[in-house]
Amino acid sequence: MGKLDEILQGMKSVGLSGHIRPDGDCIGSCLGLYNYIKSNYPDIETDLYLQTFAEKFEFLKYSDEVKHEPENKKYDLFILLDSSSIDRLGEFQPMFDSAEKTVCIDHHISNDKFAMENIVVPEASSACEVLYELLDEDKIDYNTAEALYMGIVHDSGAFKYSNTSMKTMTIAGKLMSKGIPFTNIIDNTFYTKTYVQNQILGRALLESVMFFDGKCVFSVVSRKEMDFYNITYKDLDGIVEQLRIIKGVECAIFMYETGELEYKVSMRSNDIVDVSAIATYFGGGGHIRAAGCNMKGTIYDVLNNISEQIELQLG
Repeated sequence: MGKLDEILQGMKSVGLSGHIRPDGDCIGSCLGLYNYIKSNYPDIETDLYLQTFAEKFEFLKYSDEVKHEPENKKYDLFILLDSSSIDRLGEFQPMFDSAEKTVCIDHHISNDKFAMENIVVPEASSACEVLYELLDEDKIDYNTAEALYMGIVHDSGAFKYSNTSMKTMTIAGKLMSKGIPFTNIIDNTFYTKTYVQNQILGRALLESVMFFDGKCVFSVVSRKEMDFYNITYKDLDGIVEQLRIIKGVECAIFMYETGELEYKVSMRSNDIVDVSAIATYFGGGGHIRAAGCNMKGTIYDVLNNISEQIELQLG
């Protein structure tokens, strides 16, 4: 019996959720756990709440059952996945707050242990990796494996980020043994982009700016540009990673406008800069090499404030 099976004992109702603007790992861990409970504990009333997400993730089993609006329900247990702080729950927080028991399953080094029980493994590649180790291997079916593998792929950068460990690869191998289409999962959810997604990626790269003698690169997409291309934040996935792999770059910064003088900032680094420390300084969080935050001000204010913190680390 896995740790999660012990937590579920005696529970009649369970709520699940992840962070706002859910990414691959968030969606994979949430749907992985939802499938696991539905398959092994059909008598438990289980609901999954997430903000809307990209169509490319809708191949996962039960993605059509995800609820996108909060409800006035009180759960015996509410589990939050891939979230470093309670404010990352957004509009679903009241359901978390009212639950009899709360659990957080996460891998962010900046996690502030806000749940009644916190299972946080900062060295793990993903929330999906943490979740896998809490489950009973024999109870993981094809659908659960598919979701967990997809999440690991996204947060490990298809197994090439520095957070990928031997354990990550071992777990991925065990999930592959369930017969999942692992090649298609990587191609269809990590690499494949629509024409308009490639257009905005090209524009972001074309208009990027190098600074600190080529050690850093920055790009921004405005609300006006998003409206012009008829895209949302879901179409901006992967831009910061393309900036990071520019030759000679140590730190990449990408941001998009979320409101008047408000920006969502994503940062990636290669070897030196701890972007988690920078994101945490500005009220966000994440990992040493991948982190983000929300900031207010003009583009120049935001960039100047972030660059000051980068410069402190670069010396």
